[in-house]
Amino acid sequence: MIDRTRVLHTPRLVLRPFEPGDLDALHAIRSREDVNRYLYDRPMSREDAAAKLSERIERYSTLAQPGDTLLLAVALRAPGGEVGELIGDVNLHWQHGEHRQAEVGYVLHPDHAGRGFATEATRPLIELAFGELGVHRVYGRLDGRNAASARVLEKLGMRREAHLRENEYVKGEWTDEVVYAVLAREWETAVLT
Repeated sequence: MIDRTRVLHTPRLVLRPFEPGDLDALHAIRSREDVNRYLYDRPMSREDAAAKLSERIERYSTLAQPGDTLLLAVALRAPGGEVGELIGDVNLHWQHGEHRQAEVGYVLHPDHAGRGFATEATRPLIELAFGELGVHRVYGRLDGRNAASARVLEKLGMRREAHLRENEYVKGEWTDEVVYAVLAREWETAVLT
């Protein structure tokens, strides 16, 4: 079981459960139109962000069984290794069923885009999925227009498996969905940059 006491560290980041004090940072990220462009959500008001934060703390801080989702805050590591500024979040959804799959996702503040943080923050979740949960396949889904997100999944050693044309109606328009994935046996030998 992975619970809210688990904190993951990377060379530049700390992945930790959300805390009540994260409201300002979460709102600063999720209130932006550019952040929500390729997401199902619209920009959040402060009240919406407060409700989402409560939900993240109460519901998405444990992976105990298939069907659970772990949603972690991504913070910069300050000099000395302590936790610095919150710059986004990553999630791992452990799927139900015999197919042993998990889905990863990530959202970062645009001020921190293009530096490899999304790749660095997502890699530990994939390692957790294969190493501790014993899944067979990890995948990520994205809006077909989101080239930056596609690059993140490619850097994680995933391959493009599907491009579904206008399969979802999101925010008043038909959008394409692209699916990337990696198998457990491929992860061990993937070229990770």
